[in-house]
Amino acid sequence: MSAVIDGELINHVFRLVVNATRLDAPTAREFKRECQQLWPDGVESVVIDLGTVEFIDSSGIGALLSVYERLPGKKLLTLLRVRPPVQLVVELLRLQRILQMES
Repeated sequence: MSAVIDGELINHVFRLVVNATRLDAPTAREFKRECQQLWPDGVESVVIDLGTVEFIDSSGIGALLSVYERLPGKKLLTLLRVRPPVQLVVELLRLQRILQMES
């Protein structure tokens, strides 16, 4: 199975790219496991590229929130290239109040 995410740390910003079209229960488990393995020291904020994600469910939202909760201090999590169906779920849950989104 290929990696669900790729990640690198650049200037204390942990940049993740999701390589799946769905962020649902099976991929959310892999996402969290891989994130745990890839998480480097010195992370101050996270940017997640969701450009390939066409569908997200509660498990996927939980995976994103697990990243948010892991951030130190003034938490900053930005979602990039958010597709309309994913944006709709985030907005329905009013998570745009804590997550930054860029489509």
